Amino acid sequence: MTSDEASRYSRQILLPGFGEDGQERLREASVLVVGLGGLGSPVTMYLAAAGVGRLLLADVDAVDLSNLQRQILHNSERIGWTKVDSAIATLRALNPHCEQVPIKRSLSPSRLAELSTEVDLIIDASDNFQTRYAINAACVQAGIPLVSGAAIRAEGQVAVFSGRPGDPCYQCLYPDDGQAGERCAREGVLAPLVGIIGSIQATEAIKVLTEYGEPLFSKLLLLDAQTMAIRTLTIPPDPSCPVCAGGDER
Repeated sequence: MTSDEASRYSRQILLPGFGEDGQERLREASVLVVGLGGLGSPVTMYLAAAGVGRLLLADVDAVDLSNLQRQILHNSERIGWTKVDSAIATLRALNPHCEQVPIKRSLSPSRLAELSTEVDLIIDASDNFQTRYAINAACVQAGIPLVSGAAIRAEGQVAVFSGRPGDPCYQCLYPDDGQAGERCAREGVLAPLVGIIGSIQATEAIKVLTEYGEPLFSKLLLLDAQTMAIRTLTIPPDPSCPVCAGGDER
């Protein structure tokens, strides 16, 4: 670790149970972030600032004026830029020690399967169930953790799935019933809510990567921002889940 890095991350290194070993784990880590909008903004900014060595950044959209209420990676001068390019500009200015890998094409299941072999963890910051199911399947196949987040109106949630045989996956929690689900473009979303949920996702990712604390493995955290009520539920494995059922046999 260089003297610049030691100074940059000094407040984190001081944490009992984290230390230089935890910081080195972050430096060596690779994380795929799918979605660079409301959730992906705080996720990527905190992971880059914390010292994750390599971030793969996936999004196919361009920055739009309607994004700027909550997507703090981007700004008014970058309207029309791809979100990937805008994100890279922000993250490079934030921490030159973090490498960014741009991914501007749609992620097919086969491409997700390939990328899952290159990273230690995937963060789902997308806004549709089709992508979430594909990410989940890739994580289960590769046996890597998935940090999932969602926010709509004033309600948010975070769940962490280990990818280990016998543990539940995202589809155990939300079976694929063919429903499209809700999106903030139709339902609206409170601006700081995505910051809260994305920050929790970043925190959970750091905990998993560094073995610091107790990640929310097999748990669902629910937040109601109107009352600031938080609940945490246990997610049981679904023995009939078409993605992860079968335990050690997969």
